[in-house]
Amino acid sequence: MNEVSDNGVDPSAGLLPAGLRDVLPPRAEVEAQVTERLMAVFAGHGYRRIKPPLVEYEDTLLAGSGQALAGQMFRFMDTASHRMLGVRPDITLQAARIAATRLAHDPRPLRLCYAGQVLRTRGSQLRPERQFAQAGFELIGSAAPAADQEVAILAAEAVLALGVAGLSMDVTNPLLVPALCEGLGLDAAVAKAARLALDHKDAAALHDAVGPGKAADTLAALIDIGPAAQVFARLAKLDLPRAAAAMVAQLRALCDGLKLALPDLPVTLDLGEFRGLEYHSGVSFTLFARGVRGELGRGGRYMAGANEPATGCTLYLDSLMRALPASPPERRLFLPFGTPHVEARRWRSEGWSVVRGLEPVADATAEAKRLGCSHQLAGNQPRALA
Repeated sequence: MNEVSDNGVDPSAGLLPAGLRDVLPPRAEVEAQVTERLMAVFAGHGYRRIKPPLVEYEDTLLAGSGQALAGQMFRFMDTASHRMLGVRPDITLQAARIAATRLAHDPRPLRLCYAGQVLRTRGSQLRPERQFAQAGFELIGSAAPAADQEVAILAAEAVLALGVAGLSMDVTNPLLVPALCEGLGLDAAVAKAARLALDHKDAAALHDAVGPGKAADTLAALIDIGPAAQVFARLAKLDLPRAAAAMVAQLRALCDGLKLALPDLPVTLDLGEFRGLEYHSGVSFTLFARGVRGELGRGGRYMAGANEPATGCTLYLDSLMRALPASPPERRLFLPFGTPHVEARRWRSEGWSVVRGLEPVADATAEAKRLGCSHQLAGNQPRALA
């Protein structure tokens, strides 16, 4: 027999699957407001809003770079078409599909933005949530370094516009280590072990995988995260293979652009990182805030469709909400039963959330408090409740 809580509700009646939750007031309203503020910033930089569906054909979602998220996708059979459908685990890939199909003939570069819910089969240690909201933007059709700089700068500016404190950006290129290993002549098994060691910042494992010599010394220079200027100074002392040197030059161009636009933004290099960047194909970045669990967003270079260069960023609303300063209390005004509708319209026009009494009560103040109001109408003016 199920236990019943003090309010008479069976606690098991509201249970949800692991990683899913109800978003309640006032958080749901604040999250909606944050989303619209982000979209307004994106629109101010020329990004136009799209709204892809929550569910698509499985093979469409898994096309191209989507294979990297195949293990994160919920699938089910469509009773109408008898084809497999997938619930989107990310919106970036849908933006790429739209660019390659519906907007194939629009002039490039395309600037698109979006906001919506995604669902994944499992969470991570830092983000146990399996359903969460994304807001992001994509710049599709340009391989210019200025495109990478625009996206990284806009991502930081959008987060800063929300009032997030302690923002920092990690910059990397997930293809740098593979290119470096190939240029150093390491075989596939050694390269894989070296990449994992660098991602885990494990110097002993790196030495065991590669052994002593030039390759180990070169790769060891990538193991430590540090301020961009310090890491570039360390890399300048190395004799890098041509492909790896070109990637480092691209990273330097991005960091130089960030320094000019946002001189107070701490930028670090984490050149061994690749988890979470599986479909990225060039300079990439991750946003963090001091003292906040999980990354605020990720972005960078990828291929949209078969061969169209693209770069973009996705921001995670659950992490952003943890990073925001405390919201001011709601201004909820209780109007006693019988208050004219014209009076209610007046207070709504002045920014109040108006709660109307639906029947006479003996104690209007007690009723206002019971309904969670911050003020009640006393005479013809709002009066704050203790």
